[in-house]
Amino acid sequence: MMSLVDNLPDDIADKSLRPYGYNQVFRRDLKRFASFAVGFSFISITTGIFTTYGTVLGAGGPLGIWTWPISVIGQLFVALVFASLSSRMPIAGYSYQWMSRLANPKIGWLIGWVAFTFLIVVTVSVDYAIASVTLPDLFNFTATPFNEWLITAFILVIQLVLILFSTKWSTRINNTAVGTEVVGIVGLTLLLLIVGIIRGGIHFDHLFSMGTVSATGYFNLGTLTSVGPFMFSFLLGAYTIVGFEAAANLAEETQDAHNVVPFAMWSAVLLSGVVGFFFLVVLNLTSGNIAALTRSGTPVADIVTQTLGTVVGDIFLVLVTFSIFACGMVAFITATRLVWAMSRDERFPGYQLFQRVDPHTHTPLASTIMCGVLMEVVLAVFSTQPGTLTNLFSASSLLPVIIYMATVILYILTRHRLPPALRFTLGVFEWPVIILALVWLLFELSIFRDASFSTPWLYSLVMVGIGLLYFVYLWIARPQVLQVASLNKEEPEISGAEL
Repeated sequence: MMSLVDNLPDDIADKSLRPYGYNQVFRRDLKRFASFAVGFSFISITTGIFTTYGTVLGAGGPLGIWTWPISVIGQLFVALVFASLSSRMPIAGYSYQWMSRLANPKIGWLIGWVAFTFLIVVTVSVDYAIASVTLPDLFNFTATPFNEWLITAFILVIQLVLILFSTKWSTRINNTAVGTEVVGIVGLTLLLLIVGIIRGGIHFDHLFSMGTVSATGYFNLGTLTSVGPFMFSFLLGAYTIVGFEAAANLAEETQDAHNVVPFAMWSAVLLSGVVGFFFLVVLNLTSGNIAALTRSGTPVADIVTQTLGTVVGDIFLVLVTFSIFACGMVAFITATRLVWAMSRDERFPGYQLFQRVDPHTHTPLASTIMCGVLMEVVLAVFSTQPGTLTNLFSASSLLPVIIYMATVILYILTRHRLPPALRFTLGVFEWPVIILALVWLLFELSIFRDASFSTPWLYSLVMVGIGLLYFVYLWIARPQVLQVASLNKEEPEISGAEL
């Protein structure tokens, strides 16, 4: 197994990974703000709201935004569980690593492959939002399936090149995106509200309007194969408030990861939730003609330009586009690090190639290129289906629920085996947090019984099926790979003293 630790400076080649059976390979360049930026940019409220607000208007009307606070609170409980695990085991691969060590490597491999499946499709969905939601309004052209595919493919190539070049450059873009995200959304929220008040364009009745959606059965839970309008609106938060765990996936590149990563995850969820909710409320207040917005493919952009005018609206759309681009790049990076982490343990197809880290750029070049190629393939497949954006963000909402639920259940079953907490602990709130996180995730998963999610389920099943073929091969031909948490035969036990 390849190691570049001897090529790194003494202050970088630390021994904090030795208890887990690994040597330090990456540079620990990420500090507190950068770690927070990773989680915050992956969540990206601009991406989530610009992508899903139109779907919520059509499915649940403006009233659907009130699912947001519930989703944020539910995901905050999940983030706290992840924070507790990341403080104890700050290793690249997050749930894949945790499950491999606390349960067994077979379960760890399965959840790692599901996470890989999620990261591929969520990167595509984020970049597709640029091509279908912001750029058409910004450059005044009509979005078509062909130009949406072409633009998204080009964006993926740009991100690929940036990630290949340097983690430091990617981090700089990501850190800048936090500023554009906060300034863009907070500034946009305040401007929309102020201009709306001055022009008399505030509609308080829209806060609780069902819009074009029928009131009949609005709050029903639905049937075995369908959900009610209000439940469907939970997709708004289900798609947006995910990805905070990206900070944990870059733990081996983070300074003081035991302390920094947990804070980065839960604080990213909390800040995103608060800022995003105020933005949604103001969108409803300034929404104008709800019926027209419901028919529009770019309702948020329409509200911005109609309220603020073309020039000011375009300035904010540029900031939003940059933030969405950074979100896609963070998802892309997270995918490459997960592939690298599984390859390091010889559990990913072509691991001999994908475990390599370039000594000059300190990035996993081969895994990055492979992820980029697969993303282009997934984009091409989804682009041939009707409702491409909806299918993409639905798949990107379904898969993390499965990952989160499996991780929380594992936490419950293996609490007695967890290493001692050093910097972050749930304390007396541990059981309430765990139970509430599990209740939320069970509810969230129930949304995806709706028949409209057939394409996301199909994508998930096909990708998992492909992975299972390789899993069977490993089980038969190389069973030793699935027997220990890492392939270091002298791996010591994890203990509080060593951590």
